[in-house]
Amino acid sequence: MPFSNSHNLLKMKYKPEDEYPDLKAHNNHMAKVLTPDLYKKLRDKQTPSGFTLDDVIQTGVDNPGNGTVRPCFHQGYVPCCDLTYQFPDTSIINIKMAQLNNQRLPPDEEYPDLSTHNNHMAKVLTLDLYKKLRDRVTPSGFTLDDVIQTGSLSLSALGSLDGDLKGKYYALRNMTDAEQQQLIDDHFLFDKPVSPLLLASGMARDWPDARGIWHNDNKTFLVWINEEDHLRVISMQKGGNMKEVFTRFCAGLTKIESLFKAKNHEFMWNPHLGYILTCPSNLGTGLRAGVHIKLPHLGKHEKFGEVLKKLRLQKRGTGGVDTAAVGGVFDVSNADRLGFSEVELVQMVVDGVKLLIEMEKRLEKGQSIDDLMPAQK
Repeated sequence: MPFSNSHNLLKMKYKPEDEYPDLKAHNNHMAKVLTPDLYKKLRDKQTPSGFTLDDVIQTGVDNPGNGTVRPCFHQGYVPCCDLTYQFPDTSIINIKMAQLNNQRLPPDEEYPDLSTHNNHMAKVLTLDLYKKLRDRVTPSGFTLDDVIQTGSLSLSALGSLDGDLKGKYYALRNMTDAEQQQLIDDHFLFDKPVSPLLLASGMARDWPDARGIWHNDNKTFLVWINEEDHLRVISMQKGGNMKEVFTRFCAGLTKIESLFKAKNHEFMWNPHLGYILTCPSNLGTGLRAGVHIKLPHLGKHEKFGEVLKKLRLQKRGTGGVDTAAVGGVFDVSNADRLGFSEVELVQMVVDGVKLLIEMEKRLEKGQSIDDLMPAQK
């Protein structure tokens, strides 16, 4: 763990083959790409904060994974991104990224109001994405001073928001247990990290110092501070008007970015991987468009998983990652972050959910959905 670089300096006294982790029982992406030669090539590199390759791969080493969960590595500091460039097979990365504030909102007809679909309406719409500030250590490599400075910088910027985005910050440390649980139940607040993947990365260090939530008065625009990344920007509301959620999301994020730039800070982005974030699974846009939708029949259908895969969507319970659906209500979202623009990902979810609703109606009447099976996107 990156508390200091003393343990890494000690490792340099030993041969790379002696320090190379035993990955024979591992089934994750890190084990797939981390060869002895690559480990030897990168093990002596470190960032100004002392973060090394051994720190980057810690999550994957501690969590062997299985056929479903395939943990890899976390990036503790900006320069670590230069190390992880060498991990993916770049031949499969086809980037067509564009900055969010350069995107053009699609015309109204391209964003149908999903709430018009009878009792299969979308119950909650959520757009959220992670953001990392350039030249700032991420939570997986935080010292107490790092987390406090990043929190103060974020609050200074958010405090300048006005109009419909004007709001208030709620520090995690100052909340009562009841207040914290209520915000978690309302899907407004993150819980303390308990996942072995997150704990192995060091993300829970100095919890809950300088962690908290900022939201506007209507609770439709929220920002999580110092959770998995420096910021997690969220636009959400009940009903099915994705265009309204997306418009607020773009406006709020553009204002936040301009406020940080006014303080000589910017979000970490490059043309190769898009936005650089703590977890590689969020590289690219870092955007997740989620729809809470009731699918009691389709959710039990043997081809449900196949349909989602072809639509490039994923499902989970409304309680978050690793939760089961309750009452047939699923949280359906885009499976991709990399290789598509923000507009494309949102449109993919809107189009996909529209088809899921049509399938649910068929099954409700006892009819076949074979002719509705989509081609692979």
